[in-house]
Amino acid sequence: MPRSVNHVASRARRKKLLKATKGFWGARRNVLTAAKHTLERAWKYAYRDRKTKKRAFRALWIARINAAARTEGFSYSKLIHALASNKITLNRKVLADLAMNHPEAFKAVVAKVK
Repeated sequence: MPRSVNHVASRARRKKLLKATKGFWGARRNVLTAAKHTLERAWKYAYRDRKTKKRAFRALWIARINAAARTEGFSYSKLIHALASNKITLNRKVLADLAMNHPEAFKAVVAKVK
């Protein structure tokens, strides 16, 4: 009996992999082995950097809040402590947005905790 190979499935697998490497340079785009290695590394970096992105944005928000708070006579840590003490639950993302785009609203929040 002849050997049965599911060529449809294996071709689909390779095609899916090569489609994911669109935009890669040189052989990394169209040579299966090179593309596979490059794609695995790309997925690894993507997974890692989804976490890193969250850390980077939090650091950015804190820097923005600190800059805005210092113009109001507070430090970042004192402002966050005052907000917690007064049970005002605004997260850092919202505070940073207020500080950047709506300074009068940020001043109102700071005035509330003074």
